[in-house]
Amino acid sequence: MRVLVTGGCGFIGSAAVRFLVGAGHHVLNLDKLTYAGDLRTVAAVAGSPNYRFRKMDILDQRGVAASFKDFAPQAVFHLAAESHVDRSIDDPGIFVDTNLRGTFVMLHTALNFWNQLNREQQANFRFIQVSTDEVYGSLGAEGFFTETTVYGPNSPYSASKAGADHLARAWYTTYGLPTIISNCSNNYGPFQNREKLIPTIIRKALSSQTIPIYGQGQNVRDWLYVDDHIAALLAICEKGKAGSSYNIGGYNEISNIDLATAICALLDRRRPRSDGRRHAERIQFVTDRPGHDYRYAIDAAKAKRDLGWQPQESLQSGLSKTVDWYLDHLNWTMDVVSSEDRLGLGSLPKPLGEDR
Repeated sequence: MRVLVTGGCGFIGSAAVRFLVGAGHHVLNLDKLTYAGDLRTVAAVAGSPNYRFRKMDILDQRGVAASFKDFAPQAVFHLAAESHVDRSIDDPGIFVDTNLRGTFVMLHTALNFWNQLNREQQANFRFIQVSTDEVYGSLGAEGFFTETTVYGPNSPYSASKAGADHLARAWYTTYGLPTIISNCSNNYGPFQNREKLIPTIIRKALSSQTIPIYGQGQNVRDWLYVDDHIAALLAICEKGKAGSSYNIGGYNEISNIDLATAICALLDRRRPRSDGRRHAERIQFVTDRPGHDYRYAIDAAKAKRDLGWQPQESLQSGLSKTVDWYLDHLNWTMDVVSSEDRLGLGSLPKPLGEDR
């Protein structure tokens, strides 16, 4: 299979690239290489004859069109997106540009390409819009998100992703482009950007710094090991119904404070503090994020029923693998790219037209 992956040097995108190339599929990776993209994430497959890379902004319509023409994909895994909620609070414009306008460019170009295929090729083509459970908004103490849950995004990030999902659905309903939407829960695993929660906890602990947790740490997330997510995307591509959507979750709900404590406990065993104290003693609550959703929880029954997919990693096994990977890759874990770790703590968004 020939797969065009956008954002293939990001956390989830690079996991998709490594898996697809390793499985013998031909992959074209389009990535702008922003702060969230890193060529080290795909170094393991960079020399493979079935892998190509193009540094490209998905807003470059001519470049994207040329990539479709040259590579002739049979599937698109659209993962390119601005994805950090905190950054979206401070600078929402770039999220609208990339996540909405960029998705429009991808859909528009894919449709033009798809219209030139023969019937069999059209029937087998898939455009996978990779999205998030955050588009549904916030849950209370009970209940789960299903594929029929009404969208209710609460952050600029989730609103931009919700809009992208609606575009993907419209391109199927209006034009017939075989799109499928996947909505996943929080991913974790190797190569995740240092700004995200789990790498931040590990980095701060290893640096003997305060470990910041929003509010009182009671916000609950469902955690999905990234390789389980990639297996789900491939199952969606191969078995999913065009025009449908699938929720992908790990069935691993845990509060932020309990997650931080669990990671600290793993570090206590693997990399204990020199003073003999527990890493968790460095946890400190900080000002909560504006509009912080209380709880996310995914019902992935449809994916299990229709695709035969279910997560293989428990939170315990996945966190163990993740902590071990970061300890084995301290150059990634401790790489300092900015003195500012956490954003979105209530500052006003940048004015329109201000340089980003």
